[in-house]
Amino acid sequence: MIKKTDKNAIRRVRHYRVRKKINGTADCPRLNVYRSLNNIYVQLIDDVAGNTLVAASTLDKSVREQAAEMTKSEASHLVGKIAAEKALEKGIKTVVFDRGGYLYTGRVAEVAAGAREGGLEF
Repeated sequence: MIKKTDKNAIRRVRHYRVRKKINGTADCPRLNVYRSLNNIYVQLIDDVAGNTLVAASTLDKSVREQAAEMTKSEASHLVGKIAAEKALEKGIKTVVFDRGGYLYTGRVAEVAAGAREGGLEF
C-alpha cells in the first residue's frame, strides 16, 4: 500500500533540527517565517525571554489593503519590509533568519529580501 507523506511533519522535523542551532536574543532576535496557503507571518522573537518583539503578516489591516491586488510573493516582500521598519523603530538592526523549515525560495526568500531592503542585516 502506498502511503502519502506528510510534508508538514517533515518540515517540522527540519525546523526543530535547525532551531537547535539558531537562538535569538534581545540584541539579535530570530526572524521567524510561517507560511500558510494564503498568508505569510513574520515574527522577531527573543528566545531568552520568550517574547515576540515585532510581528507582521498579510492579515494586518494596512498590509491587507496594500496587498489586495498583489501576488503572494509581492505581498511577502511587503510583509518583510514592514517587519523591518517596525524592528528599526524598536532599535533592532541585526537578526538571525529562521526560515521555519521551508525551502529558501519563493515567498520565504521574498520576506528575506524585503527585510534586507527595509534595513535589517542578517
